[in-house]
Amino acid sequence: MSQKVCMENVAIVLHDTRIPENIGAAARAAANMGVGQLILSAPRNHDMERVLKVATHSASGLVAAMKICNTLPEALGEFNWIVGTTARLGGTRRVNSSPADIAETLIPISSENRVAVLFGPEDRGLTNGDLQLCHDLVNIPTAGFSSLNLGQAVMVMCYELFKARTRAPEFHIPRLACRYELENMYEELKDTFDRIHYINHENPEHRLDKTRSFLSRYRLRSREVSLIRGLCRQVARYGDKCYQDGLAAGAAGDTKTPETG
Repeated sequence: MSQKVCMENVAIVLHDTRIPENIGAAARAAANMGVGQLILSAPRNHDMERVLKVATHSASGLVAAMKICNTLPEALGEFNWIVGTTARLGGTRRVNSSPADIAETLIPISSENRVAVLFGPEDRGLTNGDLQLCHDLVNIPTAGFSSLNLGQAVMVMCYELFKARTRAPEFHIPRLACRYELENMYEELKDTFDRIHYINHENPEHRLDKTRSFLSRYRLRSREVSLIRGLCRQVARYGDKCYQDGLAAGAAGDTKTPETG
């Protein structure tokens, strides 16, 4: 028995879009392939008349239910797995997945988890900071000229997700931690690193980026995130205790009377 991506659990997230017609084209592509949701994050212009003109009647329901968020973390907060798209390669953008490969990866994940496929603005794509919120990166291969229209890029990704099939996996992927849970964990890790002087204050993001990259390789569940956050809180308590013990020892030393000969 073969399995496929649960398209109802997949959302297309468009961040910082400039052109309403591109939103409409993305909505039409998503609707054609059965994607469950369309989300706009900090759109510059989402004139609904222009959006619907390109989306056509077939995608009007998806547009009507479209969620509009002020920030990218807000847009991604409830998702358990996030795939970022990028045309630029190299540096920290280590892309190991083509659209077909990522689609197969998402088959077991999407059965019980909400998946977001994230696209950046038309002129420059997603920033490195945006991509830090992603678990996977995907690149659409082209013959030299790598700039795809936003609607075209959405169609390629949605088509690959729609047609992906695989044998029923021997393992089960349960519900994973959502973005809100992960970001709260990273905030506590950052505070802990600062307390134990594990980060270079001249370039604190370097250590944090490495930590994000490492932990993003693992499909962390809510209870595992809670475990890491609990460890951070215990480190904080122990640090506070050591500090208070030091103050008490110093105060006790000051009250001692010096011996006289």
